[in-house]
Amino acid sequence: MARQFEGHKLVIASHNQGKVREIGELLAPYGVETVSAGELGLPEPVEDGLTFIANAEIKAVAAATASNLPALADDSGLEVAALGGEPGIYSARWAGPEKDFTVAMAAVNKKLCGTNNKAANFTCALTLAWPDGHKESFEGKVHGDLTWPMRGSKGFGYDPVFIPTGHDVTFAEMDPAEKHAMSHRADAFKQLINACFKKS
Repeated sequence: MARQFEGHKLVIASHNQGKVREIGELLAPYGVETVSAGELGLPEPVEDGLTFIANAEIKAVAAATASNLPALADDSGLEVAALGGEPGIYSARWAGPEKDFTVAMAAVNKKLCGTNNKAANFTCALTLAWPDGHKESFEGKVHGDLTWPMRGSKGFGYDPVFIPTGHDVTFAEMDPAEKHAMSHRADAFKQLINACFKKS
């Protein structure tokens, strides 16, 4: 049985405003007040895990320990079949020190030059950690294909080049509510919510 979240305040262990906003919107129906690690001035821990879940756990435990509040961390990325799963856990690093995902998407497109296999998936690991060190982790995925050039302005990260299976628009062209209903983050969230949260 997973531990239930029973507080009202939750730290989102991220300095990525797009991610913080999306997670806040997903948690809104559960009466949870969210504050980001960035707003609290918490340092970003070294993410040296070899999987999405390992990195989510590092971030969640660090934020929960530093803030003395439960913390939720997300580690997510794009896995491209023809690139052997790259950029994977290094998805943000491909965007460089300026976190410019235009650079990252161009790098993916360049590496895919000459292949017709555009299959890809987003993976999202979520870890909810408490100040006493207890943690619960979940992983979600959404499959699709890559497209080029980039399309849309509503998403963040690699959203402008990812078309989910069964659709003809990118995540960045979709209404955010439609994306939230089907994304890798939504899949992981569903598991997290079912295990750890009650509707307020």
